[in-house]
Amino acid sequence: MNNAEQAGTADSRMLLDIVKDQARLVTADIEPRYLSDTLGRLAGSADALVFPVSTGEVSAILRYAYDNRIPVTPRGAGTNLVGSTVPLKGGIILDLSLMNRILELDKDTFTVTVESGVLLQDLQAHVEQEGLFYPPDPGEKASTVGGNISTNAGGMRAVKYGVTRDYVRGLEVVLADGRVLTVGSKNVKDASGLSLKSLIIGSEGTLAVITKCMLRLLPKPEASVSVLVPFADLQTGIRSVLSILQANADPTAVEFMERKVVRLGEEFLGIRYPRPDAGSYILLTFDGRRAEVAEKAERIRSLVLHRGALDFIVLDDERTAADVWKVRGALVKAVEAASEQEPVDIVVPISQTTAFIDFVNQLEAESGMQMVSFGHAGDGNVHLCVVRGGRGEQDWRGELKHNMELVYAKAYELGGLTSGEHGIGVSKRHYFLRETAGDNLLVMNRIKDALDERHILNDRKSYIVTGGEQGAETV
Repeated sequence: MNNAEQAGTADSRMLLDIVKDQARLVTADIEPRYLSDTLGRLAGSADALVFPVSTGEVSAILRYAYDNRIPVTPRGAGTNLVGSTVPLKGGIILDLSLMNRILELDKDTFTVTVESGVLLQDLQAHVEQEGLFYPPDPGEKASTVGGNISTNAGGMRAVKYGVTRDYVRGLEVVLADGRVLTVGSKNVKDASGLSLKSLIIGSEGTLAVITKCMLRLLPKPEASVSVLVPFADLQTGIRSVLSILQANADPTAVEFMERKVVRLGEEFLGIRYPRPDAGSYILLTFDGRRAEVAEKAERIRSLVLHRGALDFIVLDDERTAADVWKVRGALVKAVEAASEQEPVDIVVPISQTTAFIDFVNQLEAESGMQMVSFGHAGDGNVHLCVVRGGRGEQDWRGELKHNMELVYAKAYELGGLTSGEHGIGVSKRHYFLRETAGDNLLVMNRIKDALDERHILNDRKSYIVTGGEQGAETV
């Protein structure tokens, strides 16, 4: 916390007095999945797990926690990969998954208002039935909208449509002391004071708890087609990406995958990719009007074949297209099923993607530690799975730390950043605090102090520093 006072302990009687439902309050034998993230390697502890069903309950729980200096860890579906949902300091786990109602679809303003526990896949299906479209599309569709906003999730369609931040019109949030704020609105423009909603987006539950989300929608594209482009090797494929982006074809998604990680995905799901002789693949999507989609795809066909592509496979069969994308979406889980691994989501300028991948491949060869690459080639967001293999615990931890120091340093040298969409959480804090300017950390922590003076919300996560941590001397 920001001061030396001892954290309090949650009283089950007080919490039960708020929620008035014993089924939504757990104080003994909390399941391990609630004490961790989706990887399950970091684990915390808690006095209580609470499932609120209304903003009023969230407000009352936070007011009680604030008055008694009880740490609170907000969570949704628990799909986080960096430990943001791990209760490091005990206290209360505030699980918002039961706040999962779609409250309003306003076609006149192209907005939808939902509670923060709504799953992304349910939101997308609901609006598409009405001829509308919610573009943010991170790989984990069973994540909650509130969680997506808390990490500013990106995903496959970011190259054309942007990231979650670009689709948040307004939020209802509860501050650490229980006060409820509405920030933003249905209006397209807003030059009325500071953008408080922008502070909340991407803050990983450290500034406030999101309870309602007002989201921007688009008309649903008339047509969409995916194309799989195999290459002999990853370098040739990656070097084609800039040409694709500069061809004015406006692709919706530009994904890259090494064959070795696709093979793991195939084995994990029992699905087979076309052209297994390839060393890498670029996976493209084009959407819009039917005639435009066909013209754009044809333009890229001649370009990539000229630049060394082995083939240009239009996935016009719906089942085949779904299978190809299913493998892409399951790659992290596929690697994890084969071996413990460290998931990395560094982002670099698009023009530096090739240089960064070349560095990673060289480091893999020199270190003997397998590093499989895939990710969003269209926006420079490189996903690495750094694989443990047969290493013992001590060797794994030591070699992983050494290699990650080199990988993150190279990313920053190229103008990149620690995370493109997973967030910082616990596992990336060391690299983020090391590389971020002290004055930037100072401002971030002053904002934290202003909104959560007692540091009860997700303390020691992301940007928050304490006296003994690197970077703290400047804060």
